[in-house]
Amino acid sequence: MTKDYEKKWQKRWAEEKAFKTREDGEKSYLLIEFPYPSGNGLHVGHTRPYTAMDVIARKRRMQGQSVLFPMGWDAFGLPTENTAIAKRIHPSVVTRDNVELFRKQSDALGYSFDWDREVNTTDPGYYKWTQWIFLKLFENGLAYKARMPVNWCTSCLCVLANEEVVDGVCERCGSAVVRREKSQWMLKITAYAQRLIDDLDMVDFNDRVKAQQRNWIGRSEGAEADFATTAGDILRVYTTRPDTLFGATYMVISPEHPFIEKWKEKLENYREIDDYRAGAARKSDFERTELAKDKTGVMLSGVCAVNPVTGKEIPVFVSDYVLMSYGTGAIMAVPGHDTRDWEFAKKFNLPIVEVVAGGNIDEAAFLDTESGKMVNSGFLDGLEVGEAKKKITAWLVEKGLGEAKVNYKLRDWVFSRQRYWGEPIPIIHCEKCGAVPVPYEELPLTLPMVDSYEPTESGESPLSKMREWVEVKCPKCGGAAERETDTMPQWAGSSWYFLRYTDCNNDRELASREAIEKWMPVDWYNGGMEHTTLHLLYSRFWHKFLYDIGVVPMPEPYKKRTSHGMILGEGGEKMSKSRGNVVDPGDIVAEYGADTMRLYIMFIGDFEKAAAWASQAVKGCRRFVEKVWALSEKAKATLNVSPATEVLLHKTIKKVTEDIEQLKFNTAIAQLMTLTNELGAGGATKGDLYVLLRLLSPFAPHTAEELWEKLGFKELCCKQKWPEYDPRKVIDSEVEIAVQVNGKLRASIVLPLDSGDGDVIKAALGDARVAQYLAGKTPDRTIVVRNKIVNLVIKP
Repeated sequence: MTKDYEKKWQKRWAEEKAFKTREDGEKSYLLIEFPYPSGNGLHVGHTRPYTAMDVIARKRRMQGQSVLFPMGWDAFGLPTENTAIAKRIHPSVVTRDNVELFRKQSDALGYSFDWDREVNTTDPGYYKWTQWIFLKLFENGLAYKARMPVNWCTSCLCVLANEEVVDGVCERCGSAVVRREKSQWMLKITAYAQRLIDDLDMVDFNDRVKAQQRNWIGRSEGAEADFATTAGDILRVYTTRPDTLFGATYMVISPEHPFIEKWKEKLENYREIDDYRAGAARKSDFERTELAKDKTGVMLSGVCAVNPVTGKEIPVFVSDYVLMSYGTGAIMAVPGHDTRDWEFAKKFNLPIVEVVAGGNIDEAAFLDTESGKMVNSGFLDGLEVGEAKKKITAWLVEKGLGEAKVNYKLRDWVFSRQRYWGEPIPIIHCEKCGAVPVPYEELPLTLPMVDSYEPTESGESPLSKMREWVEVKCPKCGGAAERETDTMPQWAGSSWYFLRYTDCNNDRELASREAIEKWMPVDWYNGGMEHTTLHLLYSRFWHKFLYDIGVVPMPEPYKKRTSHGMILGEGGEKMSKSRGNVVDPGDIVAEYGADTMRLYIMFIGDFEKAAAWASQAVKGCRRFVEKVWALSEKAKATLNVSPATEVLLHKTIKKVTEDIEQLKFNTAIAQLMTLTNELGAGGATKGDLYVLLRLLSPFAPHTAEELWEKLGFKELCCKQKWPEYDPRKVIDSEVEIAVQVNGKLRASIVLPLDSGDGDVIKAALGDARVAQYLAGKTPDRTIVVRNKIVNLVIKP
């Protein structure tokens, strides 16, 4: 056999539009995360989720469902722009070439995408609607510009969202991230925080995904409390533990807190404080909040705070571990019951007070305080922690010193990027009118075609240098104005692409109401865990907004979300170029064929867990293809199935059908291998192959089509009806029963299913292997477990 037939079938599928979405029948919208088309092409990590969802799509089509299985390109972004700068060509050229490579590789793997639904986020016909959504967000007060400390990538020379900073470095390039203050466009995702949590109960997401989203949003319940200061201002803090207020012996404020400038004249050590602030500005949020880092800070000389429950003056420090972007930018420190506060107090020789009994605060902070009794806490003494929380919160409200509060760790989405290759933000800045939307009829606002689009050292977007494009008339007053020069982040186009697939050529709206109602929500979305707090959260936010303004009729975009495990290199190490262990799927296809690649990537292990690549196992999948081929060449002409393997055949139909839907691709393939081996031992019929090839088709479609044709079956195999099992024929007519003597296995016997106890005992006693252990004795007692075990008990 050769692999040449794979291209033959890829060509025929394309010519016959075999995977064009049908409009009739039960809908099944299957989605994979569309890729960023890099110059390296598809890597082996892509093939695992793509092949998995392709298997499901092919099976469901054969079951008569109307399957929407589209593909597109998330093509804006920094890597393309950096490649274009290095090669001195336009990013659109890089994008075009990369998309062509990805599409060619996808076809070579036999993926059944409906290419008539293809989208590309860099197409003006697409990003017209991305800009339209932005303007709707702006109209509804959910897009705004604010000056704030931001994450600045020192290599990409642009702002990053919090979610794009991983372990203190840029998610994309790995370079150091520092803090800068800039005016940025923000999206008010925090307005949807509670709904993003609550509506997780509406969807079928795996537990890991739900947990990550809940943790990232970070809902907490507590209270806000007001601390008076000797400067006359009030420092309000948020705490989840208001019961520990009596233990607050100092306060800490963020280096960015506005009171520092306000108190400048009162602060005796302002210069020392300002030097500390400058150092903090050079650190990322990650570096500032690392638990293991040295505790640093400066006490404010000249201003103190007043603990609202004790009335005592307590010192105020500035320290970089407090972020202005979380809570109020100020905290009360309770060193008796918080490790970081305890270490800080020890370093600066500050008082430590126990307020929940049970620990030894001289040695360490006592943290096991969710239960226990209050001590050293005035009117709270003797209360359990839970009761104390309620009582102190009520006291703060009564005294006008605070209120109960729900808080979230989630921050608003930083939406500006100071680069060229992104969607232009459709806003015009006018000195008289402020921020003015570009009129809807002028969308899309396209990127200017220019020679130079390198980032500026000043941190301004390259678009800022393109004065002919920047300088415009204000749409509102007609006066001189300038376009916004920042562009949208890569996440913008991917926050709604699933809607565009439903009606990708519509130039009047992002998708028709009819198409949205027919196809949405997505029935099954598979993607990487790394996108749980980025794309998945952002897209749920955008969809909820579109629901609120009446564009979509459902509050959630995805019914079901699953995630796949990473493919590791041989030996279990992460694949990387530096280790030389990267597997190119194109090389596997060239050597063994696409079907071998597809079978192996599905056979490699539990789909939802990481799995290590093993080259020898690839060869095993190739041998399986060869065995199926050999079966077909020797198949008996009859269309009847082999009586000896009929039960196994129906069991295989049942197992493969169920395993595919449960993402148990490895066990489905193992069952197909078992059936193939049995058929090979007894000689397969055309009737056996008529079933086997249809079951194999989702996994190894090229081989299934070629053998289907060779055996004289009509039409395409992938267009056939999926096999159905007979429930009566998945039960064995005979069973193997273990025979024990005094609890030890001595033999096994084969009897008709559901044989009576007397027949089982008689057969066991008549077995020669059992007789030698009975030594002529009659069993004193017999125990029979129907269809499984008989135990013959004899006394010594």
